[in-house]
Amino acid sequence: MDIGIRLQAVRKSKNLSQRELAKRVGVTNSTISLIEQNKVSPSISSLKKVLDGIPISLADFFTLELGDTGDSPFYPADEQPDLGNHEIHYFLVGQHRANRQMCILREVMPPGSDTGETMLSHDGEEGGVIVQGRVEVTVGDQVRVLGPGEAYYFESRQPHRFRNVGPDTAILVSANTPPTF
Repeated sequence: MDIGIRLQAVRKSKNLSQRELAKRVGVTNSTISLIEQNKVSPSISSLKKVLDGIPISLADFFTLELGDTGDSPFYPADEQPDLGNHEIHYFLVGQHRANRQMCILREVMPPGSDTGETMLSHDGEEGGVIVQGRVEVTVGDQVRVLGPGEAYYFESRQPHRFRNVGPDTAILVSANTPPTF
C-alpha cells in the first residue's frame, strides 16, 4: 500500500493543505510532504498522530475504499486488512462492523521490530496474548519479556511499547477498547 498517496488523497478530500495539517499536528509542512512523497516511512505512532490531525482513524485510513463485508460474524484472513507499516503487520478483525466497540488485532512482528522509540498512549484499555515468539512489553516503567501463552492487560493511557526481542517472528492477538484502529 502506498501510504504517501493515500495520505495525500485523504488530506485533500478533507480540504486540508499540507501546511494546515502540519500546523494541527505540530510538525513542519516538509514532514507531511516527505511522507506524501514516500521519502519518509512513518511509524504507526507517528502516522496516528498525523491522522489525528485530519481527523481519521487508522482503520478508516487503511480501509477507506474497501467494500462492506456485510453482517457476517466471521472474518477470513483475506478480509483482515493490514493496518501496519513496512515493519509490523496489524491485521484488523471486523473492520466494517457497525458501531464497533473494540479493536481486535492479529499482530505479526518480524525479529527486531518494535512500535517505535516514542511510547504509545491513548484512551482505554488493552490486552493481548503472545501466540509465538518473544515480545518485550514496556508499560510505564515496567518491562517484561513475554513468551507464548503469556499475556498483558493495562490502561492504555500508560505509555507503552512493544518490541520483538527473539530470533523469530512474533505473533500476538490483542484487543483494545475503545477501538484505536
